[in-house]
Amino acid sequence: MKEHKIITVDEALALVKDNDTIISAMAGAEPKLFLSRLHEIADRINNVHVTNCLPFENAEFFVNPAYKSSFSVDSWFYSGSLRKAHKNGNITFIPNHLHLAGRKRFGHVKPHIFVGTSSRPDAHGYVSLSLSNVYEKEACEAADIVILEINPNFPRTFGDLELHINDVDYMIEADYPAPILPDAEPNEKDIKIGNAIAELIQDGSSLQLGIGGIPNAVAHALMGKKDLGIHTEMLTTGFMHLIKAGAVTGKKKQTHVGKHVACFALGTQELYDFIDNNPSVQILNGNYVNDPAVIGLNDNQVSINTTIEIDLTGQCASESLGVRQFSGTGGQSDTAVGAQNSKGGMSFITLYSTANVKNHETGEREEISKIVPILKPGAAVSLSRNDVDYVVTEYGCVSLRGTSISERVQLLISIAHPKFRDELREQAKELGFI
Repeated sequence: MKEHKIITVDEALALVKDNDTIISAMAGAEPKLFLSRLHEIADRINNVHVTNCLPFENAEFFVNPAYKSSFSVDSWFYSGSLRKAHKNGNITFIPNHLHLAGRKRFGHVKPHIFVGTSSRPDAHGYVSLSLSNVYEKEACEAADIVILEINPNFPRTFGDLELHINDVDYMIEADYPAPILPDAEPNEKDIKIGNAIAELIQDGSSLQLGIGGIPNAVAHALMGKKDLGIHTEMLTTGFMHLIKAGAVTGKKKQTHVGKHVACFALGTQELYDFIDNNPSVQILNGNYVNDPAVIGLNDNQVSINTTIEIDLTGQCASESLGVRQFSGTGGQSDTAVGAQNSKGGMSFITLYSTANVKNHETGEREEISKIVPILKPGAAVSLSRNDVDYVVTEYGCVSLRGTSISERVQLLISIAHPKFRDELREQAKELGFI
């Protein structure tokens, strides 16, 4: 390791200037030491922009409104901390399809500093960007200054996320544990949805799964399948269980045969131990992994995503509650379209039929249908009705491809909660859908 490149957090913070744009690695790859102390320079800088994605660190520079005159944040994907801090007035969302997120943003805004995490350098002087390559490698190439928190607790992963230390400007020695995302235990609804999907998945299919109880229920229901493959945005603990059980081999894939392909990993310590120095796991550039044309190259590609609400024509609002940004588009459109480009491919949108929400007039919680006549005013359409394939709730699974509006209304009402079906049918008549 080149000792002259090792700096302290104080020295890294001293590199930040007025009007700089800082790109932070995402999710589990966040540079915790740098971000947790960034607010300390608020009194000497102005107008510093930080771009992040699904941040785990509740960093003072954005959660504390006292620093909003010094820092602003734009994000490709909101987490809970960003949702809460949005009211501060210095946080905004970047609409995107994840496979183009970095490329389009860096073409619009020149990044001055990239800060991320990595494994320690190997004997040949290479580090691995470890848990994420969604846009991180592209950011390293685009930024004026590259700073990495090198950490022995982060797995050394393979793909195209290796970087020689000659291409790293500065390194901060770190020793915190890799962020853990606990396994969500599937509930009864999750299991019903998971089983309905698993029944349609053939041996040899390639999979994309996300986070939460529903994807975990799908993974559990697939344990008896054979020769499944992985081409996914996020590599999860559920995928690791399928590999260890022998259900996933990757032998039937048309691309990266025998390899488990993703653009970031997030899960338990057991997952991180599994992917460490494991050549069967390939963490590749998100611009490639999530490209719908690339996804479609594998036969029988299956995409499984969740949505917040869906209207009776099939429009999916998966990232906002009306005008309020909740999460992000992420790879939903990428993977849904990509799966349908695939020979024999299928895309599933999943949701519970109802949600319990607070009534703003009475203050009481009430049960509402998540299948709705029209989306909430201002809701972002994350997946257009033209690109929706299968929709699944705990009441069943329907296929919308090739159907008319009136046919979609009947199909979606059939998987709505029974107590809302008559009301939905009347509303559909009033709107002229049926």
